[in-house]
Amino acid sequence: MDHVSPKKHLGQHFLADPNIARNIVDALRLPDGVAHVLEIGPGMGVLTGNLLQNPAYETSVVEIDRESVAYLERNFSSLGGRIISADFLRQDLSQLFPGKPLSIIGNFPYNISTQIYFQVLAHRQQVREVVGMLQKEVAERIAEPPGSKAYGILSVLVQAYYTVEMLFAVPPHVFVPPPKVQSAVIRLTRNSTERLDCDEKLFFRVVKQAFQTRRKTLRNALKPFGLPPEVTSDPIFDKRAEQLGVAEFVGLTKLVEQHQQNEAQAAE
Repeated sequence: MDHVSPKKHLGQHFLADPNIARNIVDALRLPDGVAHVLEIGPGMGVLTGNLLQNPAYETSVVEIDRESVAYLERNFSSLGGRIISADFLRQDLSQLFPGKPLSIIGNFPYNISTQIYFQVLAHRQQVREVVGMLQKEVAERIAEPPGSKAYGILSVLVQAYYTVEMLFAVPPHVFVPPPKVQSAVIRLTRNSTERLDCDEKLFFRVVKQAFQTRRKTLRNALKPFGLPPEVTSDPIFDKRAEQLGVAEFVGLTKLVEQHQQNEAQAAE
């Protein structure tokens, strides 16, 4: 029989429900200017078939599993040369799709779903939309507003550049093999923030450092930045990382940035 065996080390759980597959593909909106759709980890092509039925989509797929690649080549000849046999996490999308805005879709392997979103963030100027199925707990974390234990690094960084929508839950029994966790589909749509009003690399560092010791106040959590008392006397440093929204983290980054500039000038 022509099929692909799910591989545990790749975190493969193949979706076997055609109605859910159709609902996932129907969640694509293709924002203005987007024609290219990249599917991550198509497996046996349950989403791919639906994507190829829509002439508005210029569909490509990226797949690390050689057995799946061979299956797709046999069963989806209309993909032509648009099967990328590679690890998505190692790809430079600006080279694969130069000058082309993208929508990304996929039944993301649970073991790398977080890394997929960090890769999206690295290409945030190009990736305008993401429709992904992933572990429900991770999906909720990405969509979570400030103030809860689930809110964390990925929540802040994704919400800085994307509007996040929880779409629907997916039960384990519709997969082969069934995972031991619940799944959910979320949609990210690029917001109007082309650049943050601060040093963006420093913003990423501040957010990550702030959540390293999330139970501490920011005054203690950000000690590695060597901020003097005249900076940390600002009331924002009395808070903990999970209490800050994106705008507050931008403000915090600007305080750190100003201190670093002052230090550099004093050293000259």
